[in-house]
Amino acid sequence: MKALVGDLASGELKTLEIPRPELRPGGILVRTAFSAISAGTERAKIETSEKSLFSKALARPDLVKDVLNYARVNGAMAAYEKVHAKLNTLGVMGYSCAGTVMTVAPGVTDFQCGDRVACGGAGYAGHSEVNWIPRNLAVRVPENVPLDAASLTTIGAVAMQGLRQSQATVGETVLVIGAGLLGILTIQLARAAGCRVIAVDVDPSRVESALKFGAHVAVLNSDPRLESSVQAFSRYGPDVAIITAATHSSEPVATAARLLRDRGHIVLVGHVGMEVSRADVYRKEITISMSRSYGPGRYDPSYEEQGHDYPIGYVRWTERRNMESFLDLLSSGAVDVSRLITQRRSIAAAAQAYEELAASGFYTFILEYGNENEVEVLPSASTTVSPKDAVARGGQLRIGFIGAGNFAQSQMIPSLKRASGVSLEAIASASGVTAESARARFGFRRALTSSELIDDSNLDAVFVASRNDSHAQYVVDALRASKAVFVEKPLAVDRAQLDLVKQTCTEAREHGHQPFLMVGFNRRFAPFSTKIKEFFAGRQEPMIVHLRINAGYLPAEHWTQQAGQGGRVVGELCHFIDWARYLTGSCIRTISASALPDGNRYRGDNVACTISFADGSIANLLYLANGDSAVSKEYIEVFCEGGVARLEDFTRLELSRNRKVKRYKSPRDKGHVQELKQVLKAMASGGPSPIPFDELFEVTEATFLVAEAVASARPMETTGALPAIAFAGA
Repeated sequence: MKALVGDLASGELKTLEIPRPELRPGGILVRTAFSAISAGTERAKIETSEKSLFSKALARPDLVKDVLNYARVNGAMAAYEKVHAKLNTLGVMGYSCAGTVMTVAPGVTDFQCGDRVACGGAGYAGHSEVNWIPRNLAVRVPENVPLDAASLTTIGAVAMQGLRQSQATVGETVLVIGAGLLGILTIQLARAAGCRVIAVDVDPSRVESALKFGAHVAVLNSDPRLESSVQAFSRYGPDVAIITAATHSSEPVATAARLLRDRGHIVLVGHVGMEVSRADVYRKEITISMSRSYGPGRYDPSYEEQGHDYPIGYVRWTERRNMESFLDLLSSGAVDVSRLITQRRSIAAAAQAYEELAASGFYTFILEYGNENEVEVLPSASTTVSPKDAVARGGQLRIGFIGAGNFAQSQMIPSLKRASGVSLEAIASASGVTAESARARFGFRRALTSSELIDDSNLDAVFVASRNDSHAQYVVDALRASKAVFVEKPLAVDRAQLDLVKQTCTEAREHGHQPFLMVGFNRRFAPFSTKIKEFFAGRQEPMIVHLRINAGYLPAEHWTQQAGQGGRVVGELCHFIDWARYLTGSCIRTISASALPDGNRYRGDNVACTISFADGSIANLLYLANGDSAVSKEYIEVFCEGGVARLEDFTRLELSRNRKVKRYKSPRDKGHVQELKQVLKAMASGGPSPIPFDELFEVTEATFLVAEAVASARPMETTGALPAIAFAGA
């Protein structure tokens, strides 16, 4: 399919053929008929991309601080790879479109195939032939509203939220500063609400157009009669000022403060400077508020990604309800956008449309896709595999990769690219543009959808590094397609998923196929892990293992904290359960765990866990989110038979016995390279996985027990062997 993408490193725009997005839970696939270019918002994104790295750093000192903290904990090279991966990424432009529903995810009852819908959201409703839209970011379009007009719905919802934030009522005077697209829509909405409207802009042509679109009075910002004109019309001064301009200057705020009546109200919708004179706002006791995009729900993953609505009795106007309200006004004729959508360009010429928009003074360009009445999914050109493309290089392991997030692009894929005997054949992600971006950056031969990748008979192995909740199903599908599989931890996020993986492995063996499955428990492959194992080799006594993980705080909106992802216990604590299992070399027998009561501030991320093993060894794990990043992240101590091993952040190791201490230092190495080396060798030779099936399942099951103990808010203990852990026939 075609999509307009922007290069985050250079700001270059181009229309590319990319794989279509996948249908994900809680949403719909929409075949786009029209999308609207928002000149201000999208141009600002391009301008940011065009800045030098130094200028970008100056613009976002908060992100620079995050990078420095990351470098201190993970090393300068890891930080460089992460920043490089972030900057060298393509992103679909746009956030407001309209089209027809193609496919509906199970459980989504709001829509059915063939529905005409308006869609919103950056990263969702882009300038793309097909978009995946979460249920709360799509609304049905009334029959009498054409889809080209409906493509402005999200931008209209931004204007709607700004007007609601102003709390302007019938008969009040609204001052709109900035008569671009957003300002024109605000003018029409204010008129529809029974308000008297004054428009101010720096462009004479925009001032003239504001009158045609409904402003009662329109004045040039530099006009010496500005104050007198506004005063004469408003009598007492405007009641509210809605700033829809886009400028680094604080002049719009200063102008609003000067023109408003006593105790007036300023609402900031556009991106403007905020250095306001205290005297200007103090004397009139002016209030200033921000308008957050389309309305309540914006930037809340629970609302936007998981589809949880806010009760209407408590939140009347969410972003979805604002979109519906704007469409109602289009349907009734109270808002008319026909004169705003006269400029059309095809998606193929979208990049040129941005250049024309900047030079022409038009409010927007409507991108056309030529498929307004199409519902059936069509294959994209980029996913067609010719016989020539499908032939792997002689003697090389042909790899497909699913997932192209930060960890995949900064750690896993670069390591695969450097490995010998490997052919990077195909990559897939939930977002087609992310897959195309990674394909171009790392040299994969094709960007595909995940189903196309798994079904490709020309691939030998599949690596999975998608979000946690999707791991198990990708593993199952790839194993059933007779592929060797490496999956980043966790293997599964619940027992139903784990049981499905076990069943698939059993079925493969029953049919005479030896499945290959490996989970990314890399720390057991670290050089220092090997040294500790060798130090205690031949022991006759059980050991005490203490692991303290200063993991740090993650906010509630982080994707790992969202429902269905397993949380940090399932997603990360599993690493350290596996490390203890590796070191003892003995089966897990009992587990008890509890978390600090924290009023949900840390969401149960401060965990104390005790594990006993069949040989009598005991592991004590502390996983902490309430610490300080100045302290090392991972600290391990092992005591056994008069010997002590102390490991700090996989950079410093001390081995003590008989009052003799050996100290080792190295760059941080958590085992990723050695793990990959062993995995690729086993895959190529047809040998078994470096970690046996029973250990993979045992560790995953043990992690679930810890999570259950944490969720119960009380210690939970399971005694005896864990029979569900053993893999049948292993």
